[in-house]
Amino acid sequence: MKDYLLDPEAREFRAAARHFLQSELAPRADAIENRQDWEAVKAVVQALGREHYLTLMFPDLYRGPLSAPGLVHATILSEEAAAVNYAFETTIATAISCAYPLHRYALPDIRARYLDGIIGGSEVGAICVTEPNVGSDSAGMQTRIEFDDASKEWIINGFKRYISNASVADTYIVYGISNPAVAAQKGMSAVVVPKDTPGIHFPRTYTFMGRRGCVVGEVEFKDCRVPADHLLGRRDEGFRIMLGMFNFERIILGGSGLGQARAAFDIATDHAQRRNSFGQKLGCKQLIWDRIAEMSWRIDAAELLTYRAALLYDAGTLSAKELMKPASMAKLVATETALFCADATVQILGGDGLTKEYGRAEQIYRDARALTIVGGTTEMVKYLIASADMPSIKPNL
Repeated sequence: MKDYLLDPEAREFRAAARHFLQSELAPRADAIENRQDWEAVKAVVQALGREHYLTLMFPDLYRGPLSAPGLVHATILSEEAAAVNYAFETTIATAISCAYPLHRYALPDIRARYLDGIIGGSEVGAICVTEPNVGSDSAGMQTRIEFDDASKEWIINGFKRYISNASVADTYIVYGISNPAVAAQKGMSAVVVPKDTPGIHFPRTYTFMGRRGCVVGEVEFKDCRVPADHLLGRRDEGFRIMLGMFNFERIILGGSGLGQARAAFDIATDHAQRRNSFGQKLGCKQLIWDRIAEMSWRIDAAELLTYRAALLYDAGTLSAKELMKPASMAKLVATETALFCADATVQILGGDGLTKEYGRAEQIYRDARALTIVGGTTEMVKYLIASADMPSIKPNL
């Protein structure tokens, strides 16, 4: 972590965020990882809210010391949190992703009702996109959002899975098809659904190999009704809202990948400089320093791509479509770097890397595996990059 592209204020923010997370998150990390303690997660979320960390993406609502808060700072927060505990970072990243469309597209009364609790840390949000047959390909979305003219309500029917914060979130942003007669990109809408709405159900939560402490599960909607004013933006414009959300989500995931990669790298370099093998330090072995060197340059490359994308986002000079490529490159390189560094660290540690008794390497290995899948798989973001570089053709998925 060199902070090549960050100004002095952002570097000071990193130091403050790191100190805060060492104080609030690090003492609870064991409870989150080993007991999956949701109360521990909530306690840190509440602390983040009190200190204005959850308003970094919303300059008009921010009350902290930064002169121009933005995605750069939210990405720093993501990186520092993921370095301590990626499961926790997933919770706050999801909350921010939920807050974004509320802040930008909700009517004023709806925005105040549901956004304030999320950015204040007293509530948690969730985003409902993925379905059994829908991951990166949103065109196959089966969830229906229909308007009842008589009651002036939106009726939601559908089934979502792999939803972070499912069942524990207070507010759900739900994407579904509102006009099945046209392509999904032109007939999708997004609505706000509070947890206590009749017709919303949570069939089960999942058990993952990593990210323990992050609640992920299913959300089902059966004739679930919300008032007309719970629509975000305009009818049939949900795909555009989702596209903008994905851009900043992928940049934040770049921060997540950096945090995981950095944590793994620190473990590996410390071990290589302490462990003696065949009469000399392990780090003196050519095969080991080759791995350390590759981890190092991959982390620097990921950092440059991630913060370039965050700076471009904050500058506001690119459209969502133009930002798609740098956001995808940040997500691709940072998350693949995390996976590489996690694997290399376990290999360098040998047997110690496989056990909980000798540190966090095995946890990071399990956690990092999710990064190249969530928020757009490695394969999908490569497609997005290629499609931007070859605009005259459509690469075959």
